[in-house]
Amino acid sequence: MHVLIIEDDQRMARLLAEELDAERITADVAHDGDTGLALVLRGVYDVAIIDWMLPGRDGPSICRAIRAERLPTAILMLTARTQVEDRVAGLESGADDYLIKPFAFAELLARVRALGRRFNSDTSSSDELRQGDLVLDLRSHTARRGDQRLDLTATEWRLLEFLLRHPGQALSRQQILDYVWSYDQEVQPSLVDVYISYLRRKLSLPHRRDPIQTVRGVGYRLEVDHAEHA
Repeated sequence: MHVLIIEDDQRMARLLAEELDAERITADVAHDGDTGLALVLRGVYDVAIIDWMLPGRDGPSICRAIRAERLPTAILMLTARTQVEDRVAGLESGADDYLIKPFAFAELLARVRALGRRFNSDTSSSDELRQGDLVLDLRSHTARRGDQRLDLTATEWRLLEFLLRHPGQALSRQQILDYVWSYDQEVQPSLVDVYISYLRRKLSLPHRRDPIQTVRGVGYRLEVDHAEHA
């Protein structure tokens, strides 16, 4: 799962990102509304955790912008506001859930996971990503193709995870770069091609076609032959 935290309290944002990372949930951070909106509109996040009060755009306006673009990103709004009318306003702006500060991290984690499950209905279970004979077990952090276990590096894992979360969709090199390398400014798009080649070699099995298709002029698409798995 890939999460964006939009929170101007830098200490809180850092702690949330560290806690999510410990749960094997990748988290990027933005400290103002304009930067946060620019990141979320790239369309690579499963869940956005958005504070109500932010420099620049506030949380509700970010929610409205996300919904106007029809992005499937789930939204968890954070706020110190406790009035019912405030919660209603947050939800009506497009938020899917609402958490009042201060909160326990365990509750935030449960809500993030619930939102991730709700907005990733293509998965066969909350702990697994599956397309045809390709399976990522998110609980045990193992991968396999058919009966063959895959020995993936952390980067290869994240690359395959992103492809599995968007089966049949043409993904640009920049989208892949943003998800897998989390906006590392020094990483070049050509590195995507290198890691695609690494992953292809590990997915290669006798009498099975390459599930990663090159989309000329765009990037790559995961196309699993479900008949092979039947």
